[in-house]
This record gives sequence, structure tokens and C-alpha cells, in this order.
Amino acid sequence: MDKDLLFKYNTPGPRYTSYPTVPYWQKTPPTEENWKKLAKEAFTISNEKEGISLYIHLPFCESLCTYCGCNTRITINHKVEEIYINAVLKEWELYFSIFVETKPVIREIHLGGGTPTFFNPENLTKLIEGLLKNAEVHPKAQFSFEAHPGNTTDEHLQALFNVGFRRISIGVQDFNPLVLAVINRQQTYEQVSHLTKKAREIGYTSVNYDIVYGLPMQKVCTMMETIMRVVQLHPDRIAFYSYAHIPWIKPGQRKYTESDLPDPDKKMAIYETGRNALELSGYHDIGMDHFSLETDELYKAQQDGRLHRNFMGYTDTHTQLLIGLGASSISDSWTGYVQNEKNVEAYYEKIKAGHLPIIKGHELTKEDLILRKHILRIMTQFETTWKNEDEVCDDLYKALERLSELQFDELVEIEPYRLRVTSTGKAFVRNVCMAFDAKLWSELPATTQFSQTV
Repeated sequence: MDKDLLFKYNTPGPRYTSYPTVPYWQKTPPTEENWKKLAKEAFTISNEKEGISLYIHLPFCESLCTYCGCNTRITINHKVEEIYINAVLKEWELYFSIFVETKPVIREIHLGGGTPTFFNPENLTKLIEGLLKNAEVHPKAQFSFEAHPGNTTDEHLQALFNVGFRRISIGVQDFNPLVLAVINRQQTYEQVSHLTKKAREIGYTSVNYDIVYGLPMQKVCTMMETIMRVVQLHPDRIAFYSYAHIPWIKPGQRKYTESDLPDPDKKMAIYETGRNALELSGYHDIGMDHFSLETDELYKAQQDGRLHRNFMGYTDTHTQLLIGLGASSISDSWTGYVQNEKNVEAYYEKIKAGHLPIIKGHELTKEDLILRKHILRIMTQFETTWKNEDEVCDDLYKALERLSELQFDELVEIEPYRLRVTSTGKAFVRNVCMAFDAKLWSELPATTQFSQTV
């Protein structure tokens, strides 16, 4: 790939798990009653046919991985497990009061964190059985969880398999011992290998690896070694994404300095090395930072035009309603978003008082919905069209004007009523999406809010 293009378009930009992105949500969030109305409308439209998705945020970790940008709570006190699970199940009960007329049909569950396997197998079983107790499971349901190789046991794998989980996402990040030490990631290659093999032995049908480039002390040669080891273990899909250095938001990242990070030249080289090695090993670029084998459902979904992206990342499952449970979780009704309290104690207080623990949100305007549709298509299909009246707004044409430079660089092709991202342009999908981001262009941030696009 042309290095000049990588440098030219390597600017701060959102990852687009939503549009509008969280910093541009309206200053006054939807009221609890208004959010219940939006959630019920989405439930009524989609539950019977599509089902609904659940994301459960489990924030606890025994130690802080210093690179992490997630909402976490560091503790070695495992007494918090039962308290937290009871609160999540109480929050789910509050949603049942909205869906009172019909049983929810659960199409998708994802356990994220934090470290979901901080919780012991018995408590994770209690959580899932509690969520499913008065619900139905869709015949094509997909349940997945994020696993830390350092503390995910065979018992965790078996317990979650027993309650319906078939997908596992393993946080590899890097295999180099020096890199892992600097980011305080306590795990080994042997643990990753065992976890992968044991999951497949038990019956898990999809294994994902998360790999991060741009971490402190990383080099081209160490990334090549990591990728070669990854390829040998043959995960079905891989998230290969850029480290977001945001120490002003995540103070843990101040454990090292900018001088420990690969400079822009080296980071580009690390990215190119990893990307090329994955593609040569049979992994296809299916979207923003994600690669999969042809046998994986993500690849098949992209080929069939079914690929979707939400706050859980890329998925082959599309439901109109995503309910986020737990501290900091985000819910999406398609026409609106809300986010829960990030502070665990504040989350508990609202649940105890019988309120949904909403702290912020956004109700989408007609123009928001149009732009959201185009951005989603670009991220999942590498193209979009606007032949119908409900696909056109003034900011669509402004977006096309902003894309003139990318068109000149042959990253996109623009025809009457159609835009297509070229094969070279796939690495710059975030930049293409940014052109459609009317909120971003109307209020360019005065300070850095987003990570680099490459």
C-alpha cells in the first residue's frame, strides 16, 4: 500500500460504532420515559421476527492492563460478583415492564468488560439463566464472550457452553513478552493456545483473536512473530486494531510515555506487516480492522449483504433493538441511544431506586437516520446508494464534496446515486465515513477526542 496515502489520511477519527458518535449526542438526553417509548417501539417492530440483542458489561478486573480504554473497576474482591449480577438482573426486570405483553426473543448475547471471566463459572451461569428465565431463545441465536487467557478456565468454557455460548473472543493483543510486560498483560502463548484448542474441543464454533498494533515497545519484527503464531493457531476471525493513546482520558496509559510508542513511520510499517501477513494467510478484510476466513460467518455475511455493525462491533446478526445492561453499557433502538451510569455505585443506586440507570443519550433526527444508514452501508458493504427520497438529505451532498480528494486518490468511486470504496480504499473506511459525519463537521473538536484512523 502507498505509504504516502497512509500518512495523508492518518488523522484522528471515530470508530463508528454509532452515528452520531457519543461526543456528539445531544446535551439533554432522552428522559427515561421517552427512552422506554423508543425501546418499546423497536421491540414491537423486531422482536417476533428478528429477536433482540443483549450486551452485558462486566467491568471488574483483578489488575489494570495499562493500554486499556474500556470502563473497568480494578479489584481482587470477588464478593462484588453476586452484588453486580443481582443488579444486572434487576435492570433486566425493569425492561420486562416495557415488554410486558410479549416474551423477549433473545437473538444475541455478548459478555464484555472489563474481564467477564473475573466472575466464576457458577455466577456466570446464574447470570445467563436469569436473563433467559422468562425469555425465548431464537433458533439462530449467537452467544459470545470476551476471554482473558490469563484467567479463563476450562470450567468457564464448559459452563458458558452449557448455557448456549458458541463464540469466544480471546484478548491476545501481542505475544511478545516485553510488550505484554509494559502493558501489564499477564498471559502466555501457551494459555492462548490451550484456550483455543479447549474451546474447539468443547464445541465452540467461532474463535476470535484481538490483536493491537501501535503498543509500546512493538516493532515490525515482533509483530511478524505474533502474526505467525496467530496464523498457526488459526482463529476464525481477527480484530487487528490500532492502539488508542488517550492518557488524558485513561490515566493508566501514563505508565509509559509517547517515546515508548512506535513513531508514525514504525506504526505504519507494523500495520502493513500485520495486514499483509493476514491476507497472505487467507484472512479477508471484511471491514474496519476486522479479518476473517472464508469459512467464518462474518465473511459469509458480508458476501450476502447481511453484515452489521453496532456497539459490540461487527456481527452477522442484525436486530433493531440492542439492550445494554450493566455499568456504562449502551442501548440502541435504531432511532435512539442511551448509555448507563459508568460509576458502579451510581449504577447500583439508580437500579435500587427502580430506575433505568441512564446518564446520557441521543434521539436521532430524520437527517441522523439517513446519514447513519449510509455510514453503516459503507462500513459493512463498502458502498452505498441513494436512489430513494428517504436516503437523501443536504448533508449527503456535502459529504460527496468532502470526498473529492479521496476520489482523486482512487480510494472511492462516485457515480450517479452510488458510492463505492475501492480495494485500496478499504484501509481508509473510517476516513470515508468521516465525510458523512455532519455532526463532526459542524463542530470540529478543539482537543483530541479520537484515536488515529490508522
